[in-house]
Amino acid sequence: MALDFAQARQTMVESQVRTWDVLDPRVLDTLSRVRREDFVPAAYRALAFADLDLPLGHDEVMMKPVVEGRLLQALALQPGDEVLEIGTGSGFLTACLATLARRVISIDLHGDFVQAAQTRLLAAGLGNVELAVAEAVRDFAPGRSFDAIAVTGAVYAIPERFLDWLRPGGRLFAIRGESPAMQAVLARHAGDGRFSEESLFETDLPYLAHAAPPPRFTL
Repeated sequence: MALDFAQARQTMVESQVRTWDVLDPRVLDTLSRVRREDFVPAAYRALAFADLDLPLGHDEVMMKPVVEGRLLQALALQPGDEVLEIGTGSGFLTACLATLARRVISIDLHGDFVQAAQTRLLAAGLGNVELAVAEAVRDFAPGRSFDAIAVTGAVYAIPERFLDWLRPGGRLFAIRGESPAMQAVLARHAGDGRFSEESLFETDLPYLAHAAPPPRFTL
């Protein structure tokens, strides 16, 4: 029997995402409508709604649906917001961000990820996304600021340059620390160069390039 993707998507939202304290109706509606199955690698399409990190290649993964839901809820996106996504990956989270916000700029180190995501986003009818191949920790220079930043690879510590890209009132979601016990955190720009930080939950994720812990030397 063929998998009923629409039913499986709704079950994912109700049985996984909602039970992980994702209660924002706009986020739940977005996860119900964006076709996650169209963004996963073809080999894993039948697992599109599983509570798993799905391999994408280049030692990268697609985050679990519950983590994506918590990320989207934490950023509290408004229809007029401009968003930066660091780590395009499959393009699924990009599609969700673009559904909730006015415009999304998304960058990824891997050109094949960007190319595949562009195809998927166009097929989904999302024209408010700009994609680019770029390395975020050392090289990327957006030349502008954003209302929200979603960092989809882990960092040992949040680079200060990421915080510099936030507008006053802006929010940044990142997964920070050392594997296997990392913390998902939300940083807020409180104005006048001040930032607050809230710890959200514990998880684990591969590091962004150049964002892993520094090497330790032992005798």
